[in-house]
Amino acid sequence: MINVKKLVVGPLSSNAYVVYDSDANAGIIVDAGGDGTKIVALVKRLDVKISHLCGTHAHFDHILAAKQVKDVLSCEFLIHKDDVWLLERAPESIKKYVGDDVPEIAEPDGYLYEGYTLEVGQHIVKVLHTPGHTPGSVSIVSDGLVFTGDTLFAGTVGRTDFPGGNAEQLAESLSKKLMSLPDDYVVYPGHGRPTTIGAEMKSNPFIKIAKR
Repeated sequence: MINVKKLVVGPLSSNAYVVYDSDANAGIIVDAGGDGTKIVALVKRLDVKISHLCGTHAHFDHILAAKQVKDVLSCEFLIHKDDVWLLERAPESIKKYVGDDVPEIAEPDGYLYEGYTLEVGQHIVKVLHTPGHTPGSVSIVSDGLVFTGDTLFAGTVGRTDFPGGNAEQLAESLSKKLMSLPDDYVVYPGHGRPTTIGAEMKSNPFIKIAKR
């Protein structure tokens, strides 16, 4: 069984996840939106070797602590290539929302894409390209769970009014990618509480619109 530990981090209360196989002491991190020291401390408590830090997208509140976490844990930072331009704009966004204390932004060591896989101990983690919130938004799937970043939340979906957002793409990502997963898959979003694919199919008004 794959294990998940969540931390709420950074100025916009983003979810950072440590995803790991405790038998193999191996794991990855999904999003590092701030409080890098807190993320590193959790990894050390779990005694897990982190191979990769995966960004579900490159808005600053999901990559703010990526450089610190990457450097301390000696792991590779991966995002989708279509979000590199957002990564480059991150300092400007940080100044706008947080202030002048701008940390160094991580350079990606490689790129995520549709069908990309990673090994987490005995488990396979697979990437779905789910654009709409940003062009390079991805969702990360493994063993009955999916990390959706800001594409899907409990009861709502990601905004598309930021630069690079596209409502049509988001609807397609929801209807053709995420809603094709089994109902019992647990959804771990970029903000807020977990949910399931089945619960969102039944009650999320944006899913009903996307499926039309």
